[in-house]
Order: sequence, then structure tokens, then C-alpha cells
Amino acid sequence: MTALSWLVERPIAHRGFHDMNKTRWENTLSAFGAAAERGYAIECDVHLTADGEVVVFHDDELKRLTGVDGYVWQRTAAELGALRVGGTADHVPTLYEMLAHVGGRVPIVIELKGIPGHDHGLVRKVARALRGYDGKVAIMSFDHWLIREFAEHAPGVPAGLTAWGDKDHEIEAHFSMLAHGISFVSYGVVHLPNRFVQFVRDRLGMPVITWTVRDRAAVDVTFAHADQMTFEGFEPNAAA
Repeated sequence: MTALSWLVERPIAHRGFHDMNKTRWENTLSAFGAAAERGYAIECDVHLTADGEVVVFHDDELKRLTGVDGYVWQRTAAELGALRVGGTADHVPTLYEMLAHVGGRVPIVIELKGIPGHDHGLVRKVARALRGYDGKVAIMSFDHWLIREFAEHAPGVPAGLTAWGDKDHEIEAHFSMLAHGISFVSYGVVHLPNRFVQFVRDRLGMPVITWTVRDRAAVDVTFAHADQMTFEGFEPNAAA
């Protein structure tokens, strides 16, 4: 766990330090800047665009965050960059823009969002963006087909499994990902404790972070069964 101790040193702001999309929206440069100013690590989400670029955006559909119809994979990076997020001055940023904005001030954990048939090259493009970045960064995904590409296309980048569930078939699927070089786990706090998380922490020495922590009860569960939280909607220091 020593090599990844930076991953669990500080609370991780879920999609940046936003205000639940009132005035400072998720996955925007404003939210990332606010997290960096407070010293929080940052979690963000990325998708592949129609022209093979990587943008920072959570949903596969555009409507909730931009008010327009369609999907991220149908638009170019320039077209997405012209869209306003939540009617604010913030636009949909590329991963390069996000990295430049954070500038190594705090760690970044990037979740890769797979869309079957529309994500070919996503791992490779993210790895390319990270080359030469002067800061601590890790990648992770729910999508097992992307995780299987991590070792080949993003060698040397700390890689993790994003997961949830407490049913036997879900847990067994998570165990199968241990064969693909992951070095940490991000687990849904609502499904802790469980035998998979206990195994990777106690037997493999892997750090485990939780998502998404929104109240005191989830903070307590996190630090009883994991190493750090991915939070939103409150100031962790005030809840400590």
C-alpha cells in the first residue's frame, strides 16, 4: 500500500468540489479548482468523443448536464466544449484542459466510462494524456473490458476497479478482476462490509476508497471498512 499511500491521504471530491449542481456544477473546471484550493483529491469521469478525444463528463447522455439532446459519443470535443454545463459559464472540458487546470496540486482519480461500440481507444487516449503529467493520478473503471486493457495501454499508471454489490455473483465477478493488475478498489459504501473488500485490504494490502459518501453514517462505515472516502455535498473537515 505504500506506493499508493497518496491515494488515501485526503478525502476525494466526487466529480470535483461542486455544490450539488446549484451554482458550481460537477465535473467542471470550477469544481476541480475548488477542490484543489481546499486540498482535496479529485475524482472525475471521462468519455470518448466522436473525434476520438477524451472529455470530462459523467453521463453518456447530454440532457441532464447541458440541456441538449444526444450522447457524448455523437459530438466532437469542440462541439462539446461549446456547450455550457448547467447554464453556467463552465463548458465541457477535455481531459487535457482538466489536467492543466489542476496542475499537479492534488491527486486525481479518473473513472473511465465505457460505452459498448463507442469506447474503442479510450484507455489508450487517457494514457496518452497522462504522459508527462506532473502530478499524482490513477485510473479506474466499472467496465471489465476496459480494465482488461489497462496493463497493455496504460502501463505504469495505478489502476483500480470501481465496484458495488453484495450478492455472490457480483462478488465473484470482482474477484476475477484481480488477475488484471489492479492496485486499488473503489467500492460503493452502501455495500460495505463484504468479503471482497476485506480480502483485498487484509490479504493483498490494497487501498480501498468508497463512493459516494454524503453523510456522517457513510463516513463512519468508510473508516470502519475502507481507507478513504469519495464524498459530495459537505465539507469533510467539518464532519470529522
